[in-house]
Amino acid sequence: MDTQEKILAQIKKYNRIVIHRHQRPDPDAIGSQVGLAKILQASFPHKQIKVVGKQIDGLSWLGQMDDVDNDFFDDALVIVIDTANAPRIDDRRFDQGAYLIKIDHHPNDEPFGDLMWVKEAASSSSELVYDFYNQFKSELVLPQDAASDLYAGIVGDTGRFMYSATSAHTHEVVAGLMATGFDMVKVNQILDEIPVSVAHLSAYLYDHLTISERGAAHLVLTKEILEKFDLKDAGTAGIVPLPGHIAQVQCWAIFVEQDDHSFRVRLRSKGPVINELAKRHHGGGHPLASGAKAADRDEVTQIVKELEELV
Repeated sequence: MDTQEKILAQIKKYNRIVIHRHQRPDPDAIGSQVGLAKILQASFPHKQIKVVGKQIDGLSWLGQMDDVDNDFFDDALVIVIDTANAPRIDDRRFDQGAYLIKIDHHPNDEPFGDLMWVKEAASSSSELVYDFYNQFKSELVLPQDAASDLYAGIVGDTGRFMYSATSAHTHEVVAGLMATGFDMVKVNQILDEIPVSVAHLSAYLYDHLTISERGAAHLVLTKEILEKFDLKDAGTAGIVPLPGHIAQVQCWAIFVEQDDHSFRVRLRSKGPVINELAKRHHGGGHPLASGAKAADRDEVTQIVKELEELV
């Protein structure tokens, strides 16, 4: 029995299932979470399937989170998806169920759970959810709205199919999702839209981005700057890919000041591997897309120095 067969066996065993994902979610986190929930609900109508975590307004079109009482976790199966390590799991009750499964495509540096299915080569967790459905399609149902969610997750995590994790299989998965007939154009339009505040911040980025001679770039967004553009941390996600459009830039960091004056760090690269740098600063992620934390300005300076050394 392979891992996916073991996962299906656990799904069949429990009548209550709670699906978690990581904090500060992106389209893949919610797309894979909600997409899996919709597949399981359509396939097993008698089961109670819940998704938990903070409701994110900008991603509410993918699906709504559920209010779940503590008692619901009693004798429940818990699935954590798209989350590399336990501290990043949104809703800290993930360990209160009867059985815990981890499904993920990030490097498995911090294993957790009773059963793990981790495939780093996958473009996204949404791709894994489709693969799970496809392996057992004689028993599972793929609703059109689930296909839409999974497609959004794949588009988000592949950078519209620009990143190296995009494979021939990724496109086969997309073809399978599109066969359900969901409105692909509408999904792409939603993913492509930005509010006026983010458009103004984008102009600020291009005007203030520091680029070294070697091609390492960085931008520091203080709380004052975020207030000027009427944005919070979550609103800065739309500008993260922008430095990559500049030919001279090889890798970059965007530092976003938090309420405690520490900095959230978003790291991206066109080639140099950056996840080891992220691990040295309380973070991690993919070789070319990672996140980290900087306690203060001194650590911001140190990360910029290490980024310069990578190129």
